[in-house]
This record gives sequence, C-alpha cells and structure tokens, in this order.
Amino acid sequence: MSSLSVFANLFTRPTWARVLLLIAGAILVPGRRTVAAVLRILGLDQDGDFATYHAVLNRARWSSRAVAGRLLRLLVASFVPADAAILIGLDDTIERRWGPRIRARGIYRDPVRSSKAHLVKTSGLRWLSAMLMVRVPWAGRVLALPFLTVLAPSKRYYADQPRSPKTLLDCARQAIFQIRRWLPGRRIVLVADGAFAALDFLAAVRRHLCLVTRLRLDANLFDPAPPRPPGKRGRKAVRGKKQPKLARRLLDPATIWEQHTVALWYGRANRVVEIASGTAVWYHGGLPPVPIRWLLVRDPSGELEPQAFLATDLDAAPADILQWFVHRWQVEVTFEETRAHLGIETQRQWSDLAILRTTPALLGLFSLIVLWANDIAATQPLRPRTAAWYPKALPTFSDAIAAVRRQIWAHHSSFMSPKSDELVKIPAELWHRMATALSHAA
Repeated sequence: MSSLSVFANLFTRPTWARVLLLIAGAILVPGRRTVAAVLRILGLDQDGDFATYHAVLNRARWSSRAVAGRLLRLLVASFVPADAAILIGLDDTIERRWGPRIRARGIYRDPVRSSKAHLVKTSGLRWLSAMLMVRVPWAGRVLALPFLTVLAPSKRYYADQPRSPKTLLDCARQAIFQIRRWLPGRRIVLVADGAFAALDFLAAVRRHLCLVTRLRLDANLFDPAPPRPPGKRGRKAVRGKKQPKLARRLLDPATIWEQHTVALWYGRANRVVEIASGTAVWYHGGLPPVPIRWLLVRDPSGELEPQAFLATDLDAAPADILQWFVHRWQVEVTFEETRAHLGIETQRQWSDLAILRTTPALLGLFSLIVLWANDIAATQPLRPRTAAWYPKALPTFSDAIAAVRRQIWAHHSSFMSPKSDELVKIPAELWHRMATALSHAA
C-alpha cells in the first residue's frame, strides 16, 4: 500500500500518522464508520488522546480538494493509458441524515424509493460525486472510482447567508473546471444523466471536455447558422433552418438505422439495438445555442422505450456515445457498494467541517481499496468468495475489501511475539475461518 505515500505531504506529520490509522480502521471495522468504532477495531479504545483522531476530521488543516487531485492522478496513472480518453461519470446522491445540528440538510426526492407514479421524500445531504470509469483487470468489467465529492446543499441552506444559492449545476460546472485543471492536455469524456442536460451548462463546459447526457425527444434542433452575407448589417444569426424533432425521426421511414450490440444494458447481455445519429444546434430562446451530435436508440423487440442522447463533441462516434452512457450505471453501483461495505450514512459527525470531509473520504476509500486489490492481484490470484449454492465467476468489491482486510490483519499479526504469555494457540484451519468471517463482515 505504498501508493498512500503520494498524499503524505498534504498533512502534517502527526496528522498523517493518525490518517493512516483511520484509513486502516475504516477498512477493518464492520458496521458503522464512526471514529469510536475505528479506534476499537484498532485496539485504541483506551487511548486517552482519542480526541486527536476526531480532530483529523473536524479541526486539522488539510485540503480535501488537494487530496482529490492526487487521487485522480494516481488512478489515471494506474488504469488509463496515456493516449486513451479519460471517462468520468458525474451524478448526485442523497445521504440520509437527520438532526437539527446538520445545517446543510435538506428535503429531497428519494431516487431509490420513488417512481414515476409515486413520490417519496427524504431528509439528508446531497452530494455530487465525480468518478473515474475504467476497466479493472481483476474485476473483468468497468468500475466507477470516486475521486471528487462535493456537498450541494438545497436553497434552505443559503437562507441566512449573504450569498446567492448555488445550484447543482453550479457545483457541477466548478467540478468540471477543476478536473480540467488537474488533467491538462488529456481528452476527457464526462457522462451525466438528464438533470445535466441544460443549455447554459452545456455551453459553459463544452470547450473543456466532451459531455454525454440524455436529450429530450422534443428538443428544438436546428441547422448551423449560415454565414453572414457580405455587407449585411444587424445581429448575427445563431441558428439555421429548423430540423425535424427526434420524435418525428423515429417514425420517419427515411431515417437510416444501424444495428449495434450493447454488451450489457438494462439487465441483458449483448442487447441488440438500432441507432441513428446526426449533428444539429440545440437552441431555445434566451439561452446560448449549443452544437451537438444527437443519438437516437430504439429496441427492435419493443421491450425498451426509444431514447435520445447527445454529445458535445461533434466528431464522437455514435457507438462510442452509447457505450459511454451505458457505463454510467456503474456510478449507481458504486453508491450502493459504499453503503453496503463502507458505512456511508452510518457516520455520526455533527461538525460542518467533519461532515464536509467524512463522506468524500469514505467514497475515496472505495477507489483506494480497488487500487490496493489491483496490486494484490498482480502477485496472487484474487479469488471470489463462492459456495456450493453460490457460484461466482469474477471477484466483486466485497472480495476486494476482504483481500485488503486480510493483508492488514496479516501485517498486524506479524508483529506479535511468540514468547508473549497473552498468545493463545489456535488451529490454522480455525484461524482461517475466523479471518474469513471477519474479512467479509458487512
């Protein structure tokens, strides 16, 4: 786990020593990821300086943004070839939290429990997370690795503050500008859902990266603006002739469709779809025009509803646009994995600074565990946990964190002296069963 050394100079020496212990404890401890639980699993529950570990989150001077930048560069260097595009997923999630002392808490639509016909609201914190989407060798598939997570409070948070409210799109725009500064000269493709399909947002970020998102079937699309005739005065045209709406192109027999196979989409492997694509200017009165490549996707079997997507890179291949967007589902998988295995929503911090640091740290820990599991797999096979009733072909994140836990426990046990009277002899087979059970604890 020598990769942690790249973060060392972002902390003072005493703080860095405690950070390493908190990271190890957060990996080992099952259940709630509180500082108290971390200290117990490390055997530090009788340490009189326990407050100094809380101070790492609520008082110590270090920058979460600087840590995020180092983490992104580390992940890119480990998983992305130098000449490949960097694919990033961007999405928001709700951390369900209650308590009058949590000032940034708001009431939001619960995306997990709600449906089109049924609205469920929940109290909590809204986080915007950027994740690097890469194919991880030991997993045999694309994983979404969080590196930058920022708090996006509701309007209620700004009610007693002099500044105007910052929207989710404002937070996303600032995050994109920061990512571009971290990765100068690299081609970046960012994938987001339909909440980010806003003209002013697309116009602000399209020169910095290629943004892929959903597109309404009734969007107003136009040809590019014609050149101004010589000698003509007045305002320059921003759009040309109006194009047919995408809903009409779906029914037009003149639309040219191509078959394409998606490896995995909506629970089915090797799904065959038909795609059509073209370029246009998306425009609405009072908003900046945005050149886009649109993509129509329909299911020949009729099982799925037709969908439309856009990319701000006009030269992007239609098949690539679809594949990029399909990978976006891994962002939701990561959110669920961090809740199940890293204790997201179990923290108990009330300090504003601790809240701003803890959830991004746990999400970033997901990426570090994947990275460490990749190092382990380079020297020994990373085998999935199977049973006679549960066949499993490839490892998942639960297997990765179990492998990292075994490494940490083995490191701890190697310092134990065999001459100590406190040692109890345990049969190797029993110890292995105990270690496996603890490594896989939820």
